[in-house]
Amino acid sequence: MPSTVIDPHALILTAGRRDTEVAAALLSEIGINSKSGADFEEFSGMLADNVLFAVVAEETLRGADLDAASSWTRAQPAWSDLNFLLLTHHGGGTERDPQAARLSDALGSVTFIERPFHPTTFLSLARTALKARHRQYESRSAMEAATEASERLATALIAGRLSAWELDLDTMALVGSDDLRAIFGRPPEAPFDYADLLASIHADDRGRVADAIGRAGGGGSDVAVEYRTRWPDGAEHWAETRARLVRIRGRRKLVGVCSNVTERKSAERALRSQNETLEARVAARTAELEEAHRLTLEQIEQREVAERKLVHAQKMEMIGQLTGGVAHDFNNLLMAVLANLDVLRRHVGQDARAARLIDGAVQGAQRGASLTQRLLAFARRQELSIAVTDLAGLIGGMTSLIERTIGTTIELRVELPDEPVRASVDANQLDLALLNLVVNARDAMPDGGILTLTLDTRSPPDLAGAFVRLAVADTGSGMDQATLDRATEPFFTTKGIGKGTGLGLPMIHGLTEQLGGKLRLSSVLGQGTVVELFFPAISGAAAPAPGNARPAGSETPQPQAIAPGPPTAPAGPGREGKLRILLVDDDALIAMSTVDMLEDLGHDVLEANSGETALRYLGGGERIDLMITDFSMPRMNGAQLAQAARDLRPDLPIILATGYAELPRDAGIDLPRLRKPYDQRQLEAQIEALRIRPREADRGTRAR
Repeated sequence: MPSTVIDPHALILTAGRRDTEVAAALLSEIGINSKSGADFEEFSGMLADNVLFAVVAEETLRGADLDAASSWTRAQPAWSDLNFLLLTHHGGGTERDPQAARLSDALGSVTFIERPFHPTTFLSLARTALKARHRQYESRSAMEAATEASERLATALIAGRLSAWELDLDTMALVGSDDLRAIFGRPPEAPFDYADLLASIHADDRGRVADAIGRAGGGGSDVAVEYRTRWPDGAEHWAETRARLVRIRGRRKLVGVCSNVTERKSAERALRSQNETLEARVAARTAELEEAHRLTLEQIEQREVAERKLVHAQKMEMIGQLTGGVAHDFNNLLMAVLANLDVLRRHVGQDARAARLIDGAVQGAQRGASLTQRLLAFARRQELSIAVTDLAGLIGGMTSLIERTIGTTIELRVELPDEPVRASVDANQLDLALLNLVVNARDAMPDGGILTLTLDTRSPPDLAGAFVRLAVADTGSGMDQATLDRATEPFFTTKGIGKGTGLGLPMIHGLTEQLGGKLRLSSVLGQGTVVELFFPAISGAAAPAPGNARPAGSETPQPQAIAPGPPTAPAGPGREGKLRILLVDDDALIAMSTVDMLEDLGHDVLEANSGETALRYLGGGERIDLMITDFSMPRMNGAQLAQAARDLRPDLPIILATGYAELPRDAGIDLPRLRKPYDQRQLEAQIEALRIRPREADRGTRAR
């Protein structure tokens, strides 16, 4: 929320006090303050720029005068478009609600919420309206900044006694500041286009000026020309024009300044006849004009670059948020599909055709899970298994696989240091990233070439500290600048339909950023491409990094220490066989499939669909050997539930199931992870790991 917004709040108008209180309470749950009006007249008077959105019940508008609200809506500034959430019994279509068109015309942006509705639907639309309002506030800030920049530019022009102008070379349309006409002796209100400008130039100088503008338009040198002008009264004056060719939104334009230098030219003639040494003063004045001109063009160019970067950053941020949310939800759906198929496989008996169909469905779901991992990597929300890894050893161990991947027409050169080079990475994800880059390089060299892998210690110029650099260079077709600029955009590919997803480089970019590193691309069309991955360097012997680390190549996450002490084996009669397991997941489909897998493994299962229900089970005194909980749940997430469970049962083993690492920094708890989507084998292995580890600790204690 921009700091200039004072007392941001939502407005509520319903037919009853109870409805108003319920709506205010729901908004308060997601951190939105609200105010309400007694009737529509008072409500209309409360509309202001600091209103985030408005919630209005349809029945409050019957017979109400909408003119005040309509007038305020139409008078909103350019950046503002206040959203009205209209609670209706008829829906938003004109075929069901004849008043819908009238309300939309009067109030502007109207979102119809058909009653009855679920609170989740209401809060989702409220969040959407809130995000839209935040973007409007950001647009206001950007517009204010642009206005300030324009005012500074105007001040600089006034200080330099310059008149700004633009000439569209495609249409020859001339746009100039108000004082441009005065330089040519024309009144402010007189028509003045490019033809008028040429006609105002002295006949002996007109061709020289036109030639200078033509050369600049063809990509030649900048315009810098002095010439005589003929004013309507016949008087002769002098003008100076400076301009540069720029491209604005795909159009070629000459952007420059013009000044009246009659006084200077007269002074030059007078002073030259008196004292030639005064030419130095004239040169100094010219230098001042050149500097003012240069600064003006630099400000224009910097503003355009900043605007392009801002638009691109906003686009990528929105794509990342959308991609991460969709991938996480899709991951949950795949979890349910894989779990049910895994259980079903055990019950088909000797039916080979059914087993083959199940295997095909599992393979399809696993490919979907791989795709979601790439999407999560791009959104920087994937769960990483980070450990200090010797990258020289990792790359050396992949050499034979890389050689088989690139074929015999491509020469592989591997440049590795003799000593270990260590960095904190996810070894499996780095393996995939390197293979992806190798495949890209191979596809860029269909007729053969040289692929070079280089590992050294080098830091990128824009990052401080020690870094490890892994470079993948090819001598292939390369990329032009336009392709290079879009290379890390999601779903952008040059491989043709059906030959690439466009997620390879975005996934690698997200991985390096999530590991605290950087991806840098360089390419020359027809000469090849270099991809450089930078990771923070680690000194000393390789040791597990903090967090959810596991040995490279391990497919099953290893159980982690559970604060405040180590994981404890499931207690009670089921220690060696049947366990009594409390499963917590707010998604009923996932909970059902996981319960089926656990019961198929021979365990007793208690199912809870919220943290509050789970705590009631834990506080009831019945035997529970193990709790498996999802992390992302409303009201109470898995980390908060684990902390509350520790207060009730300090020795209870807990497994956290999650699609990516969402634990907040202040969660204060470290749990063994079960990565979604998981199958019955992985679930069984994680439970067995909690059983084995304490027994190994007991044997070590007895041996000592």
